[in-house]
Parts: sequence; C-alpha cells; structure tokens
Amino acid sequence: MCTCLSAGLVVVDIAAADDDTAFAFHALLVVRWATTSVERTNRDAGQSGVRLRCFLDLCQFQTGPVGTELL
Repeated sequence: MCTCLSAGLVVVDIAAADDDTAFAFHALLVVRWATTSVERTNRDAGQSGVRLRCFLDLCQFQTGPVGTELL
C-alpha cells in the first residue's frame, strides 16, 4: 500500500512472509528511489508474516551504474 504525503513523498508498507523477503523488497526500492533506512521488521500478534514501513521520495530518482537497467 502506498500513501502520498505530499508531492513525491510516499509511505510504503510492506507485508511479507519473512524478514528476508521484506528486506529484499526494500533493497529493490533503494536501487530506484531515495528511501529511509530500515533496521527491523514488525510482527503483529496473532498474524503470520512481518511488516516493514519505509518512506521514499519519488522526486529523487537513483541512477545506476552506466550500462545497467533499473526495474
């Protein structure tokens, strides 16, 4: 789920089966946009899986090394 805070700023809530999957998805976002760092996931009592929240700036597009393609 993405929620716009203001022009270009987005809150991203990631729901995943495990920590590795949540951090892997966040890593894909980092390659493309300026994002906040994340250190841990959250678990909801009685629910399977984990949640991870980060913030990204769609106005700060990250460019990869020459010759690489981003998603």
